[in-house]
Formats: sequence, structure tokens, C-alpha cells
Amino acid sequence: MDVVLLERIESLGQMGEVVSVKNGFARNYLLPQGKAQRATAENLASFETRRGELEARNLVLRAEAESVAKSMPETTFMVIRQAGESGQLYGSVSVRDIVEGLDAIGFKIERSQVALNRPIKTLGLHAVRVNLHPEVHINVIANVARSAAEGARQAAGEDPAAEEDDDLDAADLADEATMAEEAEA
Repeated sequence: MDVVLLERIESLGQMGEVVSVKNGFARNYLLPQGKAQRATAENLASFETRRGELEARNLVLRAEAESVAKSMPETTFMVIRQAGESGQLYGSVSVRDIVEGLDAIGFKIERSQVALNRPIKTLGLHAVRVNLHPEVHINVIANVARSAAEGARQAAGEDPAAEEDDDLDAADLADEATMAEEAEA
């Protein structure tokens, strides 16, 4: 099905282009969302008369998105999850968790704006792309940790797993020293 785009769509084209897409994509996404119209002679003429209005609206939305992007460069938020010894999460961090994490620090975004290709399933710092506008993207950092203290160590650039291992080694040595003293007595 041929459609004329009413706004820029990243993997498809620019505003005003006539593109050929699959029928289901057009009927289920582009047309209901108001992102495109069928490419008929009548709709093309209608688009040309509305082109200035659509471009002005796009510029306003882009300016708003750019101001938001400037206010949140390299924003970091913490997500607390249970994980195994190897750092593998028992669940995963999804788009909903990212939206809630950004909301907790004062940034309101929609779930559809988060571009998470696959769920986050390990501890650590993970970059997540947020699409504020079809032409404005930012990366935020999801700090996935078992506790707030571990998250603070990760944010400082330390390896929390290595420190835990050191603590365990010191405890094991103390236990061995106690057993050796008991054996001598």
C-alpha cells in the first residue's frame, strides 16, 4: 500500500514522501496513529495544502524535545532487582521499569518513547535510548543493582562483585584462623 508520510519516521522516510509499506503496517499503525495517509490524488493535494502547518507543528515539537534533551544529558537512575551470584537477574528490567525510574527522578516519558531492543537481564550500568522526537534521541543510564549501596559503588566505577569477594575472603581467613586456634587448644 502506498502512503504519504505526515511526519518523519526513522526507518521509513521523511515528511511528505510517498512510500510503499505492507498493508497491515499501514492499517494497524500508520493510519490510526495519524502518521500517514493513503497516497491518493485527493490526499496528496490535501497534504500539500497542510504542509506548512505540519512542518510548523513539527518544528515546535522538535524544539520542545531538544530542550528536554538538554535538561537530561546522561541521566542516571537506579533499578533495584534480585540477582544471583553471577550477576544474572532473576527477572528482567523492562520498558515499564525504565519509565518508572525516569518518572521517579522527575522526567515524564511515554512507554513508546523507550527503545529497548531486549530486556536487561544482568547487573550493571546499561545505556537505554529514549526517542523524544523522531529527530531527537538521548541515552539514559539504567544502574541495575541488588541494593542502593551496590548501585552507588557501580555509579562510582567500582566493581561491586570484586569487593564482595574480598569481604568473603577476609571472613574465610578469620574463620580459618579461629579453627586453627581451636585445633591448637
